[in-house]
Amino acid sequence: MGCLSSGGCREPSPPEPARAASAEAPLREEAGARPAASTDAGTWANATVAPVSAPAYGEPLPDDVVRLELAGDAVRLGKETFVPAREAGRFAERVRGRDVLIGVEDADTFLAQVSDTLAALRTQAADVWLQHPDAPVAYRLVLRDEQGFRAWLEEVAPGKLRIIQRADGFELTTSVGKLPGPDRNGPSVPVRGGRQDIAALRRELARLKGRFTTSDDLCLVPSFGTEVVQVARALGGTYVAPEEGLFDTLCLVYPTPRAAPDAGSP
Repeated sequence: MGCLSSGGCREPSPPEPARAASAEAPLREEAGARPAASTDAGTWANATVAPVSAPAYGEPLPDDVVRLELAGDAVRLGKETFVPAREAGRFAERVRGRDVLIGVEDADTFLAQVSDTLAALRTQAADVWLQHPDAPVAYRLVLRDEQGFRAWLEEVAPGKLRIIQRADGFELTTSVGKLPGPDRNGPSVPVRGGRQDIAALRRELARLKGRFTTSDDLCLVPSFGTEVVQVARALGGTYVAPEEGLFDTLCLVYPTPRAAPDAGSP
């Protein structure tokens, strides 16, 4: 499932339940979001404005963990290298019951390439952490495949906050609708100067948390062509200070792995 460029592996994000067309108005008012600006967020001028620098916040790197390095569809665990899509049993045995810290050796490793690895970690590992690529901090994750994400959405609970991570920015969605951005038809937090706007993401998530005070979990739903390092950077937007996260639980939604062919298949 290799990707040769950042434009590869683009697949739709997991489907979400239909929402009422009027849902955005109360969300915009109660979350304190600014009304749509007169200048479209997709204009050349805005697209080239660099975002405000944002420190990389998170939790200290955990102790007593097995470090796993991602590089494409392969993983390095100590001195061993695995391709989980082809060595599921051997890989599962190495991580079973262990706490695992995921690092990324190759910045061009995409989420779609590591679905088999994440599927094995979801069922076999104890705790799973993802390290930020630019700072010695990490994020403890609940891993969910597409089916698990749909089940989470169907739970009766307020908020159901999620970040849809797209190539053009972050779409912030809740149980009562999407948080509008500067361009009503664009993401809630658009890309600026070709970079994710983590400072704006942090600000808007803090506003939503103020609206949904009892919502303690959040799901990050990246498009399947997103680089894993960009996923880790986005998770930094859920922290407002060192070791001060807005949510008790962070969930990462990954693409369901393709079924392995039968041994007798051509």
